[in-house]
Amino acid sequence: MTKLVWIFLLITSLVSAQTSFNQKKGAVANGYDVVAYFNNKAVKGSKKITTVYEGATFRFSNPENLAAFKKDPTKFVPQYGGYCAYAIGKKGEKVGINPKTFEIRDGKLYLFYNAWGTNTLELWLEEKPNELVRQADKNWRMIGQ
Repeated sequence: MTKLVWIFLLITSLVSAQTSFNQKKGAVANGYDVVAYFNNKAVKGSKKITTVYEGATFRFSNPENLAAFKKDPTKFVPQYGGYCAYAIGKKGEKVGINPKTFEIRDGKLYLFYNAWGTNTLELWLEEKPNELVRQADKNWRMIGQ
């Protein structure tokens, strides 16, 4: 193969290896600080305190949270690219979220849709969340990458 073909294959594999992130409002988690969730708080991030991870923009409410993220980003990245965990688990569909509706389960961040009288976090909790996590993990491998 020529060098050009090898370069093309390398670039293609790098791009396809990136996770598909929900970046509504220009950042993951609709611009909310993903580190703050681990203190049980939904806090808007600042456009002035950001970083890019795997091609996606993350915003933070303070420099300390940015530093924590940079130290171990995989700890803080929301599951399923920041799409609604319930929709991924139940139907394998990418659905937007309400950044104030979240759950930390087994050290991982899950975000949920919550509008028009439908709170998918409540449905998630009622419908055996551990089974939904297993199904969402399977569905995400097929649709998320």
